[in-house]
Amino acid sequence: MGSVIGDLLPLAVGVAISPIPIVAAILMILSKNAGGAAKGFAAGWVAGILAVTVVVTLLSGALGSADKEPSVAVSWIKIVLGVLLVLLAFEQWQSRTDTSVPGWMQAIDTLTVVKAAGLGALLSAVNPKNLLLCVSAGIAIGAGGLSAGGDIVAIAVFTLLASTTVLAVVLGYAVAADRLGPALDSARQWLQANNHAVMAIVLLVMGAVVVGKGVGGL
Repeated sequence: MGSVIGDLLPLAVGVAISPIPIVAAILMILSKNAGGAAKGFAAGWVAGILAVTVVVTLLSGALGSADKEPSVAVSWIKIVLGVLLVLLAFEQWQSRTDTSVPGWMQAIDTLTVVKAAGLGALLSAVNPKNLLLCVSAGIAIGAGGLSAGGDIVAIAVFTLLASTTVLAVVLGYAVAADRLGPALDSARQWLQANNHAVMAIVLLVMGAVVVGKGVGGL
């Protein structure tokens, strides 16, 4: 269990410090429908991470039971995922000077709770950067040789850690709205201005970690 959790920690941190969902959560908090939209977004974010991690864990577990050399197959999958993360890192770095606001962010004031939840799920489960990190986590869990209970605990730990920042923004504002409002707005401006650079560094580190784990298993 300990080694699997250790593998999951950097991946969870990579998901947690993604600037875009944090900016989206802050914008929803500061929007007209602050309470409902932000809570819906947080719920969708957690659900998306959980869904991808569970599915990949089950698939990688099945691969391990069917393959005569599961460790080799899983290691190569990790290497491929790590290389993809590194490639995404270079793509993000090339766009580091782009500070434009995505169109969907400009429409946040109009989001209902359901639409906000759907957006949260899309950003966590379909966005390529987070998708690759969640897939890597699912493979680490499924190939970890844990019991069913161990898999559940590992999935829960990863999901909770990966959701920490978005949940902290939403819950923190609910508890101390007056004090956190100005700080959140300042954080939003910085994250929007440095989104691509932050993600490039995160993806490069995560990609190197995943490739290293894959090479180590060969």
